[in-house]
Amino acid sequence: MDTALLYRVTVKRETYVDSVVQLFGTRAMRDVDGVDWAAAAMATPANLETLRAEGFDLADLADIETAGANDLFLAVRATSDEAVAAARAAAESAMFSADERGGDHGGEAAERPVRSLAEALARAPGSNVAVVSVPGDYAALEAHKALSAGLDVLLFSDNVPVEEEVELKDRATRLGRLVMGPGAGTAMLGRTCLGFANVVKPGRVAVVAAAGTGAQEAAGLVDRWGLGVSHVIGLGGRDLTSAIGGRMALSAVRTLVADPGTDVVLLVSKPPAVEVARAVVAAAAGKPLVAALIGVPAEFGAPPGATVTRTLEAGAVAAVAAAGGQAPDPAEGLVERVAVAAAALGPERTLVRGLYSGGTLCYESLVVLADVLGPVYSNTPIDKSLGLPAPPGAHVCLDLGEEEYTKGRPHPMIDPEARIALLKEEGADPAVAAILLDVVLGYGAHADPAGELAPICAEITADGGPQVVVYVLGTEGDPQGYAAQRKAFEQAGCVVTDTAARAALAAAALATRKPELAAARL
Repeated sequence: MDTALLYRVTVKRETYVDSVVQLFGTRAMRDVDGVDWAAAAMATPANLETLRAEGFDLADLADIETAGANDLFLAVRATSDEAVAAARAAAESAMFSADERGGDHGGEAAERPVRSLAEALARAPGSNVAVVSVPGDYAALEAHKALSAGLDVLLFSDNVPVEEEVELKDRATRLGRLVMGPGAGTAMLGRTCLGFANVVKPGRVAVVAAAGTGAQEAAGLVDRWGLGVSHVIGLGGRDLTSAIGGRMALSAVRTLVADPGTDVVLLVSKPPAVEVARAVVAAAAGKPLVAALIGVPAEFGAPPGATVTRTLEAGAVAAVAAAGGQAPDPAEGLVERVAVAAAALGPERTLVRGLYSGGTLCYESLVVLADVLGPVYSNTPIDKSLGLPAPPGAHVCLDLGEEEYTKGRPHPMIDPEARIALLKEEGADPAVAAILLDVVLGYGAHADPAGELAPICAEITADGGPQVVVYVLGTEGDPQGYAAQRKAFEQAGCVVTDTAARAALAAAALATRKPELAAARL
């Protein structure tokens, strides 16, 4: 414990807020001058252990010692009582103010927060989707309640046992309902965005995804390339594994086959179980389906009417074509820009580092880079022999949204600060040629990620440092402003690409000094 700092914890009894709201509170506190560390979280055993690891002596904090999973705590480590008070006020405003949690009530007293699904339905009887975001131990029960009430379910919660997921999805199938999740953070149903989602134009391409940022990338590319999106159905990352068997993917694809408002289905998945993916692709008989299955083997094959690709870029190109459109060349002008950037690199710079906020985009980079550079190490390796720690001289891509990087801090999509320390560290490594960054826009993401990251990128590329390759995932309709975000990174000297896969190729081209690789076919 640093005795020069104050350690303070406030407990708000019987106050449950979901994980996204907790992250907003955490970010607000950490932005306060004089705050060294802070967290807004539920008092679960795991979160209390995080407090201990951060130096908080819980034995001296009676309130927190007796708190439970339904109690919210605000923990602050700061230089002064004034900083602690300011941090708490910032958290309260971020999590509970009218502006943040539902707008102005015209001077009337705010309604008491609902405490159950039944109360929520009484207030909004026309609802047809329930978003469940509670600790994993309770998530399946709440999802079952929603199904019993005749609702589809977006199950944002993580840490739901596989057997409970199977039971939920089997029941949903019998009831003709969707269970999107667990761990489903992205969906768009009936033009309503749920979780982390981008603003897309209405259209006739539907996205079904066992991959959060994969869904966002697919929908965003279809939107930017001139077509619109009818639905985005998130499945949860395990749906296409052997254990789950594609239960909800099958249901979603069959529903979209029957949907007169959908002409093309774009299926997206992190590395799936091949036999499960084949069954889901075959379920689209009668309607064009494109499957962007990251890392799928070349011999996978595709039934008539279906197209199977190994990257999100190739999948989006094929989906646009199937819907009667034509995607622009995502490599246009990139070879020339990479050549200029490569000329600034010293001969000792040969390695690639990926610092990803999106897990699916990290997986895709592993596939794309491995085809060119050979083995790439990761904390989420597709080939389990390529896990961390990586040997000296290895290429490395990190998914910074994984628990080892988000424990006690906001997700990097919400707070770019989570990546800045690593960005500076890799920028100082004389062997690094290219650093890959994905920047995700849309609802739920940071309001101005370029404002935080672009200045650091400019510092790194100056004076012979590595080149920074940036992909901005978003649309013109997103609140952050897609064009403005791209421009900020371009002005910072970054190589900015049109797709995430193209960013990985650009990084490989820089590391090998072969600019033509940036235009390779995917």
